[in-house]
Amino acid sequence: MKFVDQAEIRVEAGDGGNGCISFRREKYIPFGGPNGGDGGDGGSVYLLATENLNTLVDFRFNSTYRAERGQNGMTNDCTGHKGEDRVIRVPIGTAVYDAETGELLGDLTQKDQKLLVAKGGWHGLGNIRFKSSTNRAPEKATPGTPGEHRLLRLELKVIADVGLLGLPNAGKSSLIRAVSSAKPKVADYPFTTLYPNLGVVRVDELRGFVMADIPGLIEGAAEGAGLGLKFLKHLSRTRLLLHVVDVEPYETMEHPVVSAKKVIAELGKWSQELLEKPRWLVLNKIDRLEAELVEERCRHIIDGLGWSGPVFPISAVKGDGLKDLIYAVMDFLDQENARDEEQS
Repeated sequence: MKFVDQAEIRVEAGDGGNGCISFRREKYIPFGGPNGGDGGDGGSVYLLATENLNTLVDFRFNSTYRAERGQNGMTNDCTGHKGEDRVIRVPIGTAVYDAETGELLGDLTQKDQKLLVAKGGWHGLGNIRFKSSTNRAPEKATPGTPGEHRLLRLELKVIADVGLLGLPNAGKSSLIRAVSSAKPKVADYPFTTLYPNLGVVRVDELRGFVMADIPGLIEGAAEGAGLGLKFLKHLSRTRLLLHVVDVEPYETMEHPVVSAKKVIAELGKWSQELLEKPRWLVLNKIDRLEAELVEERCRHIIDGLGWSGPVFPISAVKGDGLKDLIYAVMDFLDQENARDEEQS
């Protein structure tokens, strides 16, 4: 299935039903009085977060959603029925914006979370509502009010605990394949990842976390080059970023320090908030170096970047260092969750 992470839809709530003008007419009751009923309220439009979807592709084929109009009031003081609401199912992680104003209307991050995006019109009043001691036979009723119409922009931001960041062919897909059940495409050429991949990393029977792999960044991504910038928003919900660096580039002589600095620069251009997230350095493909050169090469990269945070030399292909990495990530997430519970 094609991954689609943004779509525009039009939602139209139902209009309220009109009030009725009617008078009671029965044999031997010459002054029956008004008996026109109220109209029904118009149906509203809601978005509902569901686990069964993971893309917005369905909205490319159906872009208009309408709720039912309220029924008009009827004689004999009968109220029209309320219009049926329209519930639109969207993936968990969908942010909803008013496409015309840019206003964020809601962020659906929990299963079964519901968001009202277009409110139905209010019912009109029948003439029985206007009966008084001075007006025994009112010939007045009100129309129902129009329902809200909106153009919405839906943006899907995958919900993951950990995000992988790096240049194309740094080994991000190999890493997520090695530690989770996700099976992204892996090959010895750049841009094998064309859309985000999610994998559940199981640390033990009771603990685990979700990892996200996005297309690699290249220089100029902030100006629109490559695919990575388009999907950077998927890292905005993560708690931790793993910056994957190839210690021995496959088809280029560019130094790993230069490559890593390019990724950091593009990240800062796109979002200062994302740049300030906790970020660890993962030095991948150490299996391509002679054993005695691994420590020297890693130290050279760390010093070149002026890196002071956690560093994990690994081989995603052979599994070297992966256990230490995932246990450290799990401990970090446990500490973050405990801190959140204390603050709440």
